[in-house]
Amino acid sequence: MKICYFGMYDKNYSRNRVIIRGLAENGHEVLECQSQATGFKKYGELIRQHRQLKGRYDLMMVGFPGQTVMPLAKMLCRTKIIFDAFSSHYGGYIEDRGYHRKFSLMALNYWLWDWFSVMLADVVLLDTQAHIDYFSRLLKISPARFKRIFVSSDDKVFFPQTKKQPEEKFIVYFHGTYIPLQGVEYIIEAASLLKSESDIEFRLLGKGQTFKKVQGQSEKFKTGNVKFFNPAKYEELPGYMAQADVILGIFGLTKKAGYVIPNKVYEALAMKKPVITRKSKALEELLTDRENVLLANPGDPRDLADKILELKKYKELRIKIEENGYQLFKEKLTPKKVVKGMIDELRIKN
Repeated sequence: MKICYFGMYDKNYSRNRVIIRGLAENGHEVLECQSQATGFKKYGELIRQHRQLKGRYDLMMVGFPGQTVMPLAKMLCRTKIIFDAFSSHYGGYIEDRGYHRKFSLMALNYWLWDWFSVMLADVVLLDTQAHIDYFSRLLKISPARFKRIFVSSDDKVFFPQTKKQPEEKFIVYFHGTYIPLQGVEYIIEAASLLKSESDIEFRLLGKGQTFKKVQGQSEKFKTGNVKFFNPAKYEELPGYMAQADVILGIFGLTKKAGYVIPNKVYEALAMKKPVITRKSKALEELLTDRENVLLANPGDPRDLADKILELKKYKELRIKIEENGYQLFKEKLTPKKVVKGMIDELRIKN
């Protein structure tokens, strides 16, 4: 098939690059129609680009984030539209990050964009069944409209690597944008509880909404075992991860933290690294505690600290988790395989 991949998406963002690559690896031709211009300029660019593609594709897929371009996609497209919603505007900006009050006009605006964009699509993609259940309840829309496609990771970027040099310390690594669902403050509290373990070092890479709060918390607790690193380019992340003994996922208490599986978990699986992340129904759709992941109670720094110590003490458990996690990734979670699963389920055939 020829598929028009449409929208204001960032082609280097993991979700988009995985789907675009997965479509190509399953024998489909991807025709990109993309603009990252600001304001109304993006609509003009998309209209001009689409003129060159009109009548040349069999299906349109709107990439993430796509809520605000779905009306234009519906106007231009004469085929079925698959909308990769991936994340709720209302859930992300209101419930998780708390940018506006729940009953404000901005909250209503985000809810309406979610509802309208979903209603315009023929099929809506989300990353977990728990996320589908959330969308269905939030928007009062039948779950039958949604399909699950796991996030995956670009295994041409994230793959097993040997450490460049032996580390004297046991490295616990995290990267992220410091949004509330990641619960970085609980990582700092866990680090504080492990200050007496002189051979454990926490390395936190990135910046974002809660960074200053977390940095202040680290200073307050005098966590000399924590090192902060500036954000790095996507292609540079594996270099940091390769030096780690354990990768951390998310630990926040927000509603969204319970219905997503974050990119960093898939990246750790692809790199054959043991990962600790919070318990949730979403995680249980894919991973099994103590088999291919180690799960900690959400918002519980004591439990997180205990799980870190357990992986440090029991090398055989670390090896078991990383081996099984990597095997799962190779069997089910490469870009080609997650997209093939989507194609088969939607009955899109070569």
